Amino acid sequence: MPEREMLFREAISEAMREEMQRDSSVFLIGEDVGPSGGIFKCCEGLFEQFGPQRVLDAPIAEAGYIGLSVGAAMTQMRPIAELMFGDFALLAMDQIVNQAAKIRYMTGGQCKVPMTIRLAMGAGRSSAAQHSQSLQSIFAHVPGLKVAMPSTPRDAKGLLKSAIRDDNPVLFFEDKMMYNDKGAVPEEDDFIIPFGQAEVKRSGTDATIVATSSMVTVALAAADKLAEEGLDIEVVDPRTLMPLDEETIVSSVRKTGYALVVDEAPQSYGATAEIAARIGEKAFDYLDAPVMRIGAADLPIPFSPPLEFPTIPDVERVVRAIKDQRGS
Repeated sequence: MPEREMLFREAISEAMREEMQRDSSVFLIGEDVGPSGGIFKCCEGLFEQFGPQRVLDAPIAEAGYIGLSVGAAMTQMRPIAELMFGDFALLAMDQIVNQAAKIRYMTGGQCKVPMTIRLAMGAGRSSAAQHSQSLQSIFAHVPGLKVAMPSTPRDAKGLLKSAIRDDNPVLFFEDKMMYNDKGAVPEEDDFIIPFGQAEVKRSGTDATIVATSSMVTVALAAADKLAEEGLDIEVVDPRTLMPLDEETIVSSVRKTGYALVVDEAPQSYGATAEIAARIGEKAFDYLDAPVMRIGAADLPIPFSPPLEFPTIPDVERVVRAIKDQRGS
């Protein structure tokens, strides 16, 4: 299949453009998504193409425009609501957790809430503690919400198109450090990636690393380093936390006998714990060592780069963890 090289943020923009062209019920709303093209330039050109009726600049009122999006979705629109930083989702918790997540269930399926909330996550930009959080596990814990975490431009485009078409509310987490990453995207007329399908990013036989979002890049770099020492590492990207492709993860661990889970959110009570628990339940008899996990430090993200970067999982920590696990 022919492919094109594009930036992560370009893949996001193209997915939204294609879905807005395909379906007139799709619209975009958020802070600075209009003529300025969004703070991270993921919305460039959309205002010019679709106009102010379908690309709406919202005021600094996250609870307001997320609530508006819930109402629009209930009336058969398909809003894409951009939260400038994922941290700001906490300002709209009632709208997301008590309304969007529950209405379909409370109406016996009579009322759907097909909305997508795009959120920039992650540390690394010296944005400090209120603009650097990775909150994906909070929302994956809420029944009725779906959570996607793309790690490449290809996955960003394919997963976002699936999110926009989904009849349930989806939180779509984009690591802000990846917006200028470049990768190949299929030149397919309607390229989508279904939710709940993990991808083996690198095949191997000696250990499995399950990694999310930007941590996939970290895991692949660690696998390359470990290959120099004779270790063949498999890297599995869940791509969506909810639904989670447990089968692909467990199958990989049963093959390799070792498992390490890496996610940028604080390590305690997060995605690493949930995935590790499922591996322990489903692949215990195949494990040659306990499941290990690496998350961010359990503290607010520092502003100072020399303090910030040690809180984030990195290649050396992943390499060291695999070696410790295997006793090498």
